[in-house]
Amino acid sequence: MSQAQLAGPDLSDSYVSLIESGKRTPTPVVARLLAERLGCTTEFLLHGIEPRQRIDTELGLRHAELELYHGDPAVAADRFGEIAKAAGEDNAMLAAHARLGVARALEAQGRIGRAVEAYERLRREAAAHPERLADLPLTVALCRCYQRAGDRLRARDLGAHALGQVDRLGVLEGDLAVELALALVEAETGLPYVERVLESAGLPQAADRSGEILALWQASVTAGEGEDSALAVQLAEDALAAGRPARIAVRCARIAMHWARITAADPEGADLDRANDLAASAVGVFSRFPAQRQEHARGLVVLSSVRLRTGDTESALELADEALVLLGDARGTTAATANMVLAEIALARSEDPVPALTRAHDLLGGETPDRDTARAWRMLGDLWGQAGALNQQTEAYRRALEAVGIRVNIPGSTTAAALAR
Repeated sequence: MSQAQLAGPDLSDSYVSLIESGKRTPTPVVARLLAERLGCTTEFLLHGIEPRQRIDTELGLRHAELELYHGDPAVAADRFGEIAKAAGEDNAMLAAHARLGVARALEAQGRIGRAVEAYERLRREAAAHPERLADLPLTVALCRCYQRAGDRLRARDLGAHALGQVDRLGVLEGDLAVELALALVEAETGLPYVERVLESAGLPQAADRSGEILALWQASVTAGEGEDSALAVQLAEDALAAGRPARIAVRCARIAMHWARITAADPEGADLDRANDLAASAVGVFSRFPAQRQEHARGLVVLSSVRLRTGDTESALELADEALVLLGDARGTTAATANMVLAEIALARSEDPVPALTRAHDLLGGETPDRDTARAWRMLGDLWGQAGALNQQTEAYRRALEAVGIRVNIPGSTTAAALAR
């Protein structure tokens, strides 16, 4: 059939040519007309698969998303990968969204290098085929990943690019605004926008609906096995919708926590009352979700630090101790920072800070080198200096540099002074 024959009396053959080359997307009316003449369904013409195949694929995508948010990200990555492979070139849009799922699942597993590679490929694809994927969510994801990988300059460049886009669109609410604000505050850039999003979104209240989500998920699986795919998709969408308020609330709480942390790190002239309110609200949100134990402890440490800056050492001590109880035997920067707050309290009370600083040193040893670890080592070095322990200060500063990939070999007692500068 020629383009002219397919066009018939209703369309121009040049318009059919543009559709065939991918330069135009047919309207629903035109799609139905063309499908009738080609002897196929509209669904097959637009998506490359028949309706039943498409609904089964949609179900697979929803179950993969549920694994990502409420299950095992590694399983989610496998499921998204299978969908992308099955979709192939015949359904480029579906394949692109499945590959985006793979990237998100890699990020959720902490495989940041692989996630960056996947997001970068998708961003190039979005530039060439904007009808498949939007650039802005990919830019936000890359900003977040580069920050976590320790490339702060790249993260800030991407954050600035994303800010330029949202300023034109006027985006201050919704998932994308919250994700961008979180990426920016983690990179400590674009803070005026972060503040506007916080004012707009506040800290939403949400309950832990994990039991309901899992019940809906299981019902969806059962319906799918019974070949009622439409019901299975609806149940899966209900499960995802049930989890959305909590996801937004936790992200907003993380924004508030980081905002308070930044304020506490440079309290001169800062609004410590607002930092206290934000940190306390964040802790309240995290406390309602058992899965957020690590963030709950981290929020308690930030709130403890803020209280210490206000001179309330008693409350700061209680909060730091509460964080350590919550963490149990866990190692890492959060537990180490809680001990450093205890050391600061000891210094403020003219007590011995060495036991707390020693525990902090032990808890940081062996941690994966990254920006957070480097910041913790630097803070520890400062506190060892205040305690008058020059050798320990030198070691902590050296470890801070090594955490960001800088090797130093400065002899003798000049090391601490040189690294501090």
